[in-house]
Amino acid sequence: MTTADRLDITLGDAIFSLRAIRRIKPDPIPDVDLHSILDAARQAPNGANRQPWHFIVLRDANARMRFGEIYRVAWWAKRNDEGFFKPDDIPDRYKLAMGLADNIGEVPAIILVCTTSPGGRESVIPATQNLLLAARALGIGGTITSLHATVEDDVKELLGLPDGAGVVYCVPLGYPQGNFGPVTRNPLDEIVSVDRWGTSPDWV
Repeated sequence: MTTADRLDITLGDAIFSLRAIRRIKPDPIPDVDLHSILDAARQAPNGANRQPWHFIVLRDANARMRFGEIYRVAWWAKRNDEGFFKPDDIPDRYKLAMGLADNIGEVPAIILVCTTSPGGRESVIPATQNLLLAARALGIGGTITSLHATVEDDVKELLGLPDGAGVVYCVPLGYPQGNFGPVTRNPLDEIVSVDRWGTSPDWV
């Protein structure tokens, strides 16, 4: 069975129920599902078909734990940049993300989406979206997260990244504690203009 055959929910169902999943069960993800998720990721459009991506899948418990420690430092470094320095400072919009930062080492798989060239960051964006849509089709949730410059050297040492490669996104994956969509989004007439900002078309 091909990956396309395995991803058997409609594209509409996947898009309109895809949401950031930050509360994840520890249940392991089967190898066949990880294969399908990454197979879908590599189908993404990219500049000049250079495919400047590499995916590191953390599954070993010790590797996940060690990465989790680095991730928590990175998460707090980003909050410090915003002026938040302790859990009591954190606004409600970050509470679930803080929970993920505390527990990311316990999720069953962490995928580090890397670029293999300095100009390749934009090409990994559609690959990451493909990854999340494929995971959604298999009942697996995740979210896009990023790291912080303060942990760059630690991450490179832990993962053995070669010169010229870098982590663009960190995607924790697993079965959701909760449900997928529907999602709440701003209406089209607030976010779409035609020809000039502020000119909303009748068709939205």
